[in-house]
Amino acid sequence: MLRTVREDLQAARGQDPAARSNVENAIVYSGLHAIWSHRLAHRMWDVPALRGPARMLSQFTRFLTGIEIHPGATIGRRFFIDHGMGVVIGETTEIGDDVMLYHGVTLGGRSLAKTKRHPTIGNRVTVGAGAKVLGPVVIGDDSAIGANAVVTRDVPADSIATGIPATVRHRSGRQHEQLVDPNSYIDPAMYI
Repeated sequence: MLRTVREDLQAARGQDPAARSNVENAIVYSGLHAIWSHRLAHRMWDVPALRGPARMLSQFTRFLTGIEIHPGATIGRRFFIDHGMGVVIGETTEIGDDVMLYHGVTLGGRSLAKTKRHPTIGNRVTVGAGAKVLGPVVIGDDSAIGANAVVTRDVPADSIATGIPATVRHRSGRQHEQLVDPNSYIDPAMYI
């Protein structure tokens, strides 16, 4: 557990140029507080008798930090939430290692079915402020989601997705693919 805390503190310093010291970051970074609380709640969630208390802990953490992470979500190592307020991470979300989210990000569902209904985020992915990644989509390793993008389809590895609806291009600029029919209207409110 101590190794994980150290990794999280190093991730904060590596991802945020305003981060000054591990002690200060441990005291004032709400994203760190939320992920540390989530790790405890997630362990509790794995014990059926502790699911109620796990949900209570996650809601108390939401009250304190403005970041809601369902205890069922699976989150990898060195995860960092910068600024944090308004982040929502759904129950069946899976997040890889070295992922960074900015404030206002929603990793949400589009279905009420009790199945995999939230995104899978690969390793080394950055999700910009206000972005919405909705449904059981897969965001490939080394990709980035632009600020305020609405993503409802898979994003291949090493890509950048921007816009509403999101379009994706390979980081090298070689490819450009429309993720959603441009003639269809997607009301982001219907997925929240």
